Amino acid sequence: MSSSEKAKAKAEQVKGKIKKEAGRAVGNERATAEGQGQKTKGDLRGAKEKIKDAFED
Repeated sequence: MSSSEKAKAKAEQVKGKIKKEAGRAVGNERATAEGQGQKTKGDLRGAKEKIKDAFED
């Protein structure tokens, strides 16, 4: 996995988790949902890179 794509995926996961927990803490359902979506996007980006790596070998 390219290090820049790996970093993007991890950053997206972290930002999503922070946003989700902040939304949950203040009772903002929209922010919670957006955070979960952002974390999922990061998870998918990471999975995509792992699949690409598997086919490169």
